[in-house]
Amino acid sequence: MKILVVVDSIDVEDSSGSKANVALINNLAKAGYDVVVYHYSRKDIQLSGMSCFAIAEIKYSALYFMSRAQRMIQRNSTINLAPFFEKLFGFSFTFFNDCRSIVKALEKQSFRADLVLTLSKGGSFRPHYALLKLPQLHDKWMAYIHDPYPFYYYPVPYKWLEPSHKFKEAFFKEVAERAKYSGFPSLLLKEWMGRYFSKFLDTGLVIPHQNAKSNLNNPDDTINFLDYLDLSKFNLLHAGNLLDARSPQGLIEAFKLFLERNPDATKDVRLLLIGPSSHFSNLIQSYQEVLPELVVKNENVKFDTVYQVQQQVTVNIILEAKSEISPFLPGKFPHCVESNKMILSLAPSNCEVRRLLGKDYPYWSEVDDIESIAEIIEKMYFMWKQNPEDLLLNRPDLEQYVSAAYLKQIMDELYLSSSN
Repeated sequence: MKILVVVDSIDVEDSSGSKANVALINNLAKAGYDVVVYHYSRKDIQLSGMSCFAIAEIKYSALYFMSRAQRMIQRNSTINLAPFFEKLFGFSFTFFNDCRSIVKALEKQSFRADLVLTLSKGGSFRPHYALLKLPQLHDKWMAYIHDPYPFYYYPVPYKWLEPSHKFKEAFFKEVAERAKYSGFPSLLLKEWMGRYFSKFLDTGLVIPHQNAKSNLNNPDDTINFLDYLDLSKFNLLHAGNLLDARSPQGLIEAFKLFLERNPDATKDVRLLLIGPSSHFSNLIQSYQEVLPELVVKNENVKFDTVYQVQQQVTVNIILEAKSEISPFLPGKFPHCVESNKMILSLAPSNCEVRRLLGKDYPYWSEVDDIESIAEIIEKMYFMWKQNPEDLLLNRPDLEQYVSAAYLKQIMDELYLSSSN
C-alpha cells in the first residue's frame, strides 16, 4: 500500500503531538508500506525509509502580508486583533495562508497514493482543512483526530468557548462528512467525538499512538548527564508538560505523606518532575523547600533524553486532569509500556489508560485521592526493596498494541476492505 502523509510537523522537539506523529509515520514505514511525507515543519527534515518534502510557505499573497501586519500591530502595541478576526472569519490569516501553502504543494505532487493520511498537532488541524480543498483525494482520505475539536468539545475542566467556535464546528462537520476514514488514538476519543459528529462512528478506526525508539547511540551518555537521576534509588517519574488542568498537588501531597509515614525511605526515594510546569511553579517551589526528595526540571527537555530516563526509572507516572472522563491516550503511553516499568496512573475512573491497563490494574487512583496514592507509592516502594523485578510491567499485550505489527494488521484490513 502507498501512503501519502500530510502532517503539520515532523520536528519531534516542537511538541508531544509531533513526537506521536513521527512515531506513527516511522511505524508505517517499518510495517513495509511505501510512505511519502509532506510536512509543514518549516525546515528540511528527513525520516529514514521514506521520502519527506518540506512544504514551502507562500510568502507573496494578500493573506501572508495581512498576517504579518497583524503580528506587527500586536508586537508593537497592546491591541490583540486575533479574537476579532477569528470571530469574523473563523481562523487567522496565518492559518488560511498555511492551508493554501499545503494545498499548493499537494496539487504539484505526483505520488499515486492508495491512502492519504492527515496528521496535525495541538489545535491547528491545518492538513485537514487543506484536504477539504482537494475533493479528488476524499475517496482515499483518512483524517486522524488526535484530540477533541473544537476546544469546547473537550471534557471539563479543559472545556472553553472560542469566539470562532461555530466556524470550527462547521469545519469539523465537513471533515467528518468528506473523509472516507477517520482515525483516533483511543476508543474513548472515537466515541466522544462520535457524540458530536455521528459519521465518525461509521468511519472511525482506533490507531493507537505508536512506540518510538530513541536516536541516541549511547544511552549511558544521557544518563550520566542527568545528575538529578540516581539509578540506585526508587525513582518515580512524571515526564511531560503539566498543563493548567493537570495539577501535581495530589501526587506531591501523597509523596510527602508517604515519606512522613516512612522516614527511613527518604534516603532511597526520589520524585522527578521533568518538563514545563510554569502553571504550578509557585506550588512546586513551596514543596521543594520542604521536600529535598522532590527533583524538578521545569523546562523543555529533548525527547531522546526523556525517553532514556523513562527507560531507567522505577515507576513512570501518567497524570491526567480531574474529570469524569479522560478520552485521551497520552502520547507517552507507548514509551511507558516499552520501558517495561510499572505505570502509576492518576486519572478519572473512566479513562483510556485505565481501559487499556485493565479495571483490575492495582496502581491506579483518582488524581486528588492523596491517601490512595500514598498507599500505592508505599506498596511499590516495599516491592522494590524486596525485589525490583516485581515492578516490571510485563504486558506483552500492550507492547503488541502500540507496535508496528499491530499497526500493519489494522492498515492491511483497511486496504483489503477498500479493495473489495
